[in-house]
Amino acid sequence: MTRPEIPPAAGKLGILTVGLGAVATTIMADVESVRRGNARPIGSLTQLARLRLADGSAPLIKELLPLAALDDIVFGAWDPIPDDAYTAAAKAGVLTPQDLEPLKDFLSAIRPMTAAFDRRYVTRLEGTHVKQGRNKRALAEQLREDIREFRRVSGVARVVAVWCGSTEIFIRPSAVHETLEAFEQGMEADHPDIAPSMLYAWACLMEGVPYANGAPNLTVDAPALVSLAERQGVPVSGKDFKTGQTWMKTVIAPGIKARMLGLDGWYSTNILGNRDGEVLDDPASFKTKEESKLSVLDSILEPGTYPELYDGFSHVVRINYYKPRGDNKEGWDSIDIAGWMGYPMQVKVNFLCRDSILAAPLVLDLALLSDLAHRAGLKGTLEWLSFYYKSPMAAPGAAPGTPPTHDLFAQLSRLQQTLRQLAGEAQLTDHVEELP
Repeated sequence: MTRPEIPPAAGKLGILTVGLGAVATTIMADVESVRRGNARPIGSLTQLARLRLADGSAPLIKELLPLAALDDIVFGAWDPIPDDAYTAAAKAGVLTPQDLEPLKDFLSAIRPMTAAFDRRYVTRLEGTHVKQGRNKRALAEQLREDIREFRRVSGVARVVAVWCGSTEIFIRPSAVHETLEAFEQGMEADHPDIAPSMLYAWACLMEGVPYANGAPNLTVDAPALVSLAERQGVPVSGKDFKTGQTWMKTVIAPGIKARMLGLDGWYSTNILGNRDGEVLDDPASFKTKEESKLSVLDSILEPGTYPELYDGFSHVVRINYYKPRGDNKEGWDSIDIAGWMGYPMQVKVNFLCRDSILAAPLVLDLALLSDLAHRAGLKGTLEWLSFYYKSPMAAPGAAPGTPPTHDLFAQLSRLQQTLRQLAGEAQLTDHVEELP
């Protein structure tokens, strides 16, 4: 197979995070710690995973494909709170002072740009470091200018953006999201269905910057912004980082289905005390997260195909803000399954995880793979990055109503297939014995 012509990752890569809170400061600290030889990039496929090839070899992904090197990454950010990255990281409490203090010089130099922030969309946050403008279009144009200034000052050759901010209130797609013309008119008219996250996405796409949506907000999955990404030749992906409880669901549910076991109910609850937990304590923001989490099981189990096993199962998701826990999230899952002759059984999962520690390597991978895709000439929705998201966007050209794949192992296979294609390598086929 001929390898596609992909320009090398020459020059610096700018990674702009929307939000400079727990997740963003953790990825910045992690990358710098790795660069200084004080940490390993655990959890990152682009840095540690190997890709099996048809000739039997298994090179590291970062050696097989022309990914940007960690030494070439430059960080920037927007945030409605003016704290530099060191101060924000210390407040977030994800990393211990022992790990944080050696990085103070690096993190203190990263100061956020003013944010396009509106408390109506994230009601539990107070923002003082915010942009002012006559309407939403004016704010979006200011974001475009920020990107240009970041390029000029940092000297980066390329830029990617990743949403690492809070979950906005639930917004249903409406006419203002259908076409680019309607969307841009809506920005001029301050339409209430255009949230700040959409302004960032529009600004990035207009500036040729790939955009990865790490929250469940309606953003680059809006038809207007998908069409803009296609027009501008820019890749986009989303949405909502797959980190804790949903990640476990995409591991366990395929196993239940593979054995043709029944499911009567799946009850999930979480406690966490970080900024994300505080934001999700607002019912309007929780609704956005709930929609993202609830879509997983139906897609994997296919109750329409297997009604005798999965039709009508109960699925409940709860998230509770509990300040003492900080970024150390705890998730409980109580799963009621049915086996031979309908006999009931239970699965219990108690997952004590560190939310930002799990999210940070996803941010790195999405940034590096989005940059690779852009250099490879890919544009629009990168469905093959579904592996990283709770509520992945459907494949380009899919029939209306076609659900995206949620099975983690199917998603990983799709990701690996695409990486082989980008490397010009043949796809693997399992050996099948001929029947007599």
